[in-house]
Amino acid sequence: MAGTELAMPPVALHLRGQDLSLSEIAARLVIIKGKLVSIKGKKKGQHPSPATVLRMLREHDEADSTAPAAAATATAS
Repeated sequence: MAGTELAMPPVALHLRGQDLSLSEIAARLVIIKGKLVSIKGKKKGQHPSPATVLRMLREHDEADSTAPAAAATATAS
C-alpha cells in the first residue's frame, strides 16, 4: 500500500465492517504526517477522499486474496 498511512487500513476495515459508506469512513479518517495522499505534507490534518478510501480498501482486499494463493504456490514448489 504505497503512500498510505499504516494505521489507516485497519481503522478503515473496522469502519467498513460497521457498514459505513465510503464518505462516512473518509470523514472519520485524518491524514497524519503527510503520508496518506500528499508529498511534502500538504494534506496533513485533512480527510482522505472517498476515492482514496476505496483504493486503500481495494488494495487491501487484493493483497489479502492473493496472499493465500501465493503461500499455496510456494508450498507446492
